[in-house]
Amino acid sequence: MTVAHVLLGVLAEGPAHGYDLKRAHDDRFPGAKPLAFGQVYASLAKLEKDGLVEVVETLRDGGPERTTYAITEKGKEALGAWLVETEPAGPYAADELVRKAVMALRLGADAADYLVRQRRVHLQEMKRLLALQDASTDIASRIVLDHEVSHLDADLRWLESAAKRASSGKAS
Repeated sequence: MTVAHVLLGVLAEGPAHGYDLKRAHDDRFPGAKPLAFGQVYASLAKLEKDGLVEVVETLRDGGPERTTYAITEKGKEALGAWLVETEPAGPYAADELVRKAVMALRLGADAADYLVRQRRVHLQEMKRLLALQDASTDIASRIVLDHEVSHLDADLRWLESAAKRASSGKAS
């Protein structure tokens, strides 16, 4: 998923300015890292340059300038193409957790300790996501949270087995 495509999807619902786009992104992906305003505006600039969005209004009411964007026909076509395009499946071997564990092992650092501490961090995040899941009544938010919980669960299982391997020093 690219941020630009998500912004196009929000704009397909109606014109909006950067703050609204950031808020809509963060609302739609409640378990994800909040989108930075700089990323929103950089994406909008590229989308505008590519003819996928256009400025429909710029207001200045004593505060910062507020520019409202709308999706163009070309943007609707690009969004439609993105929505039907499948994504490649894994592998996820380059994940940051894997990189750190492998480097710790190769360098003789305490990889098992890192993996145990990382598992605690993951467990805290799992509790947070499960609470969000319980509170969510929006089906789209639930789908996002279900996906994140499933991936976090897989990471937790991997962290546990990797810590056991690192502790034992055996490949089996």
